Amino acid sequence: MKQAIVGFLLDEEEHWVAKLSCGHNQHVRHNPPWQNRSWVVTEEGRKRKIGFRINCKKCDLNAPKDWR
Repeated sequence: MKQAIVGFLLDEEEHWVAKLSCGHNQHVRHNPPWQNRSWVVTEEGRKRKIGFRINCKKCDLNAPKDWR
């Protein structure tokens, strides 16, 4: 299910995590060649993705929310 990105945070290993409008969190790592998300490494790039909708796997599984 597609959900909008509403913010970002760093996890304990300093990997970027998107906060989604549904209340779930999802990693958005830049880890070439497996994941090419160079936009996540700059503040400007992350700001441009606010409101962008990504697939939330946790919604598909009916998982409890990560935050309120």
